[in-house]
This record gives sequence, C-alpha cells and structure tokens, in this order.
Amino acid sequence: MKPSYKFYRGCYRVARAWFGILYRLRVDGADNIPSGAAVVCANHSHMSDPFLAAFAFGISNQLHVIAKIELFRIPVISQILQKLGMICVNRGKLDIDSVKSSLQYLRKGEMVVIFPEGTRVSADDAVEAKAGAVKLAERAGALLVPFYIPRKKRLFRKVTVVIGEPYSVEKLQVKRTADDYAELSEALMEKIKSLNPEVNA
Repeated sequence: MKPSYKFYRGCYRVARAWFGILYRLRVDGADNIPSGAAVVCANHSHMSDPFLAAFAFGISNQLHVIAKIELFRIPVISQILQKLGMICVNRGKLDIDSVKSSLQYLRKGEMVVIFPEGTRVSADDAVEAKAGAVKLAERAGALLVPFYIPRKKRLFRKVTVVIGEPYSVEKLQVKRTADDYAELSEALMEKIKSLNPEVNA
C-alpha cells in the first residue's frame, strides 16, 4: 500500500488534538529543522515518541518512522502504518527492504526517523547505539538531526523536546570499519543526550 500525504495530514490533525490534551508540548530548536533529506535520530523510551517527533517537526514534514515488524503483523493497524509511510524493519536480521525503503524516501528529499537505541529504554547508556542511522545518512548523503525526547513524561504536564543542529557524515575514500561506525553512533547518542535541558541547566 502506497503512503498518502493527505491521509498523513488527516491523522496528524486528529492525533495532535488528542495528544494536546495529554501533553503540553514545547519544541526547542525548531529553526534547526532542515529543508531536505534528513535522518532524524532520537532517544526512545515510550510509544508516544513517534507522535511527539511528528508534532515537533510539523505537519508540513511527513516523517517516515522505522518501526518493528511486529506492528505490521496486526490486521488493520498494518494498513494504517503503511499508508502513513512508516517503514517496517525486522530487528532480528539485516533487513534489506527497510534500507531500500528508507533510501527511497531520503533520495526524494524526505525525512526518516530512527531510534538508534533500537528499542525502548528507560535510562541513558542502557544499550549501545546501533549503527543503522549513521550508515543510512552516509549512503544517502542526508543530514543527521539529533532529537531529544524526555524519557519520563507525565500526563497533563509540559513535555519539552529539543531539535539539535543537523550535521553530515563525512564520506571517506576507504570503507569504514565496524569500530568506526560504532564510534560515530556513540557520538550521535552523545549529541542527543547533550540536548537534555536538565543536563544544560
């Protein structure tokens, strides 16, 4: 099923109104949102995080969130996710299809959302960052955008998310090693964590 921007906007408006009741969203760094292809990279602790990312980047930017394959196995939900332009990934193996889908969106100048931690975690440094985001940005020539979401969210309270400065991964003449990508991925996570307002207070 092909994604539909019209469908995305309709769902966006409904979800934004609902989440507006649950959370008072504040976005810092909105001027850092790039105009072209970008891999948006955020920490991940709650199922509401993709929604908060979408609201932070605005209705004019359709975000293509990479989500676990288990969600796409649920009848009806799978069709909705596909129409929203979400990308299915099998986390248990190298998923070539998810890479191809992500590259297609990026090469059209759109934005893909990846959670480098690979799963929901409750604390910083709980897991090692995966290298997929860095590799994807490098291959597509897209910007990496660090994005911080508070791990602890309280209903009916303010939630402040922070969009960091975009940056690019330098292309080298030689192929990077696994250690190189691990280092770049950890640096990405450090950029994300550094956006935490509590750290900078």
